[in-house]
Amino acid sequence: MTFLHTASLALLLFYIGGAAHAEIVVKDDTGATLRLPAPARRIVSLAPHATEILFAAGAGGHLVGAVEYSDYPEAAKRVPRVGGYSNPDLESIVARKPDLVLVWQSGNADGLVKRLHALGLSVYQTQPDRLEDIPANIEKLGRLAGSEAAAQRAAADFRQRLATLRKQYSTRPPVRVFYQAWHQPLLSVGGDQIISNVIRLCGGENIFAGLAAKAPNVSVEAVIAADPEAIVASGMGRDTPVGLDDWRAWKQMKAVARGNLFHVSADLMQRPTPRLLDGAEQLCRHLETARGRR
Repeated sequence: MTFLHTASLALLLFYIGGAAHAEIVVKDDTGATLRLPAPARRIVSLAPHATEILFAAGAGGHLVGAVEYSDYPEAAKRVPRVGGYSNPDLESIVARKPDLVLVWQSGNADGLVKRLHALGLSVYQTQPDRLEDIPANIEKLGRLAGSEAAAQRAAADFRQRLATLRKQYSTRPPVRVFYQAWHQPLLSVGGDQIISNVIRLCGGENIFAGLAAKAPNVSVEAVIAADPEAIVASGMGRDTPVGLDDWRAWKQMKAVARGNLFHVSADLMQRPTPRLLDGAEQLCRHLETARGRR
């Protein structure tokens, strides 16, 4: 074989190998396999937490559409809207010509993934139910968007902070906790919800961990009967959440008798993003306060 033929063959193999290597293959949070021929450059996010995770992965600049309440970081507010997470506008999504759509498995409408696939769109479903799922999502979105280096740094930072909190609090004496996600109807979190994961991280015990629903309706009577040592509520903004002070009427509960009514912002506790560790730090301090009041 001549040198020219050898060089041509080597070049051909390089391009073939490069093309094969260029395909990106990941499994999303449902176990579905997603294949992209190249890194996504036009991404639509149909969940506020997915928007935030994409920015954390260093790929926020590739967002061409996002749903309402995608408000962190500041740059996310400037991304064009494509409806809300419960009622996204398919026409607007298609008009953005995305090569990747991020979907919230439990938050978006039933059947949405099938409709997006029918339109020929590539879909990644996100459903972080454990704290460890957050850095995994950061890394996977970094791979899909071609920002792996930034994503790996962000994921490593998250894991380091998580390990520090776990070492500091997870073996502390347990505190029985009622987490109030909303006041009317009265909503809490079940054992498979990521907030329950945060409560365990802090050495707490979710009084409704035995419930299968992620956001179960509960009754005032059930909370009183469980007699939590701490009540933690989330609400919009920095003000005390509506309904938290109402518990003061039930003076027989340990949480009320000891003054253990606490607040953590919903943005820090109810979005499975890197900021959830900010909420975890606050929750852990609150539970440590409760321990000190025994």
